[in-house]
Amino acid sequence: MMQSFEQQWNMICTELKETSDNSFLKEWVEQISPSVRGDALVLSVPNRLMYNWLQEKEYDTVICQLFQKNNPAIQRVEVRMQDYFLPPIKSNENTETESSVKNSSKDIIEIHLNPEMTFESYVVGSSNELAAAAARGVTQRFESARNPLFLHSSVGLGKTHLMNAIAWKLKETQPEKKVIYLSAEQFMYQYVRALRNGSIADFRDSFRSADVLMIDDVQFVCGKEKTQEEFFHTFNSLIEQGKQIVLSSDSSPLGLKGLEDRLKTRMAQGLIVDIYPTTYEMRIGILQSKAEQWGIQVPMDVVEFLAEHITGNVRELEGALKRLGADAQLLNTKITLASTQAILKDVLNLYRQEVSVADIQKAVCDYFVVRLADLKSSRRDRSIARPRQIAMYLAKELTSKSLPEIGLAFGRDHTTILHAVRLIEDLVKSDVTVAEHVMRLKRSFKC
Repeated sequence: MMQSFEQQWNMICTELKETSDNSFLKEWVEQISPSVRGDALVLSVPNRLMYNWLQEKEYDTVICQLFQKNNPAIQRVEVRMQDYFLPPIKSNENTETESSVKNSSKDIIEIHLNPEMTFESYVVGSSNELAAAAARGVTQRFESARNPLFLHSSVGLGKTHLMNAIAWKLKETQPEKKVIYLSAEQFMYQYVRALRNGSIADFRDSFRSADVLMIDDVQFVCGKEKTQEEFFHTFNSLIEQGKQIVLSSDSSPLGLKGLEDRLKTRMAQGLIVDIYPTTYEMRIGILQSKAEQWGIQVPMDVVEFLAEHITGNVRELEGALKRLGADAQLLNTKITLASTQAILKDVLNLYRQEVSVADIQKAVCDYFVVRLADLKSSRRDRSIARPRQIAMYLAKELTSKSLPEIGLAFGRDHTTILHAVRLIEDLVKSDVTVAEHVMRLKRSFKC
């Protein structure tokens, strides 16, 4: 009997786990979403680290060879990167029948989630505590005041983690509920396919009978008029039934260009929560949590170094940690600060940038909540003088400007700048508060 695509893939996963000594491969194979396109086996992976690693270690070739044992029609493999997790495709789309297309709506009901992305593994801090609380609240009771729940932030700050966590908790505590979780792009794809195959009624019935509809990256429907119209009616149907909707995006609803006003209004009628960039302390916590979860031994000086220098988003932070862990395991070495700097040289270079005196002045003003005009003024009261001295010190430390050039930016002569630099140098050694201010301000710059 010919094995199904799903059976073939499960056999490959089992064989890889049993024959490989690499713990990362055993962990990551579960996160691969396979499909078939013509003569190609397509491996969709959730991040660039896995994308590069599979190809560098030639595991894509190994997987292709294993698959060919049961399916000689497969001639090549393609590795693709995605930022979301999609339901696995269970058959070759090039040979599927019309009936399988019409039943495709059943596939998207099956929650395909990242097992690592739970509430227990989500590190909470000042920048995301409201989002975490709102997400937990959705799993406990549905309320019109937070329906829809709209999470937004820049890339890699934990939106998808919270979406996964909500779905996992609902699956655990309310298994009777019908939960649909997919990306806006996949919603559009399913809609277009339903139109093409005359199964739009099945499509609508599937989505509009959900208890919880979760759509990741809704910015992808911007500019797609027909998809927006379908989503609008789906949205209204669920709200009228008192069902919960959870959305995520890289911008608030009102900031989404190309999104119809009526959809913006609907999305904004619930609870909108912004997830802010991580703090230094949060990055420390995330690294420690992930290192323990993945069994990676990381010295504290390395943890602090990573938290200080990789400030873009959580994905990049986790990717750097996995890269260090993989290198240490493959070479049977320990992770040190020196090896970290060498291994992550390319990553760290991306975060280095030129800092100007104007940048420092703005950062100091924001930090101490003072006006730029006051910082440059002749006022000598302590609330202005100390921030001014710290700004002068940082200008000397972080830029290549000469003392006279720095003095010009502050409306002072070079002797005043030199006095401020020496004063702050002494206070950093003797005054804990000043040292903390200087440390935090330095960390605000990617240098």
